[in-house]
Amino acid sequence: MATPADHKLSRRERQIMDVLYQRGRASGTEIRASLPDAPSYSAVRALLHILEEKGHIRHEEKDLHYVYFPALPRGRVRRKALRHLVDTFFDGSAAQTVATLLDPSTGRVSDDELERIAKLIAKARKGGAS
Repeated sequence: MATPADHKLSRRERQIMDVLYQRGRASGTEIRASLPDAPSYSAVRALLHILEEKGHIRHEEKDLHYVYFPALPRGRVRRKALRHLVDTFFDGSAAQTVATLLDPSTGRVSDDELERIAKLIAKARKGGAS
């Protein structure tokens, strides 16, 4: 079976994964109800089947219905995706990645976030994690 890192997700597949990570587990009907401009139920079921084949989700049967849930914890998927992003767009450089995030032209980093980042850097220098 392929691993989730081996497959890119379409926009709809990402939306479904977002629903599942937010809810933890959900039926096809619940997923469809949470999607913007929801496609037909048949389309959602087809996407769920694709996501399962790609290894992103699993299911179990409950009261004659399938309940879907992510195959991997969000934190693990997040780290793999970030590693791929850093390697692909920043030549593997954490410094280049952070410099881009902190670029004032993006205007997205609040003072609170800057303080948190400073603390994380200080902790990393001392050999701590997260």
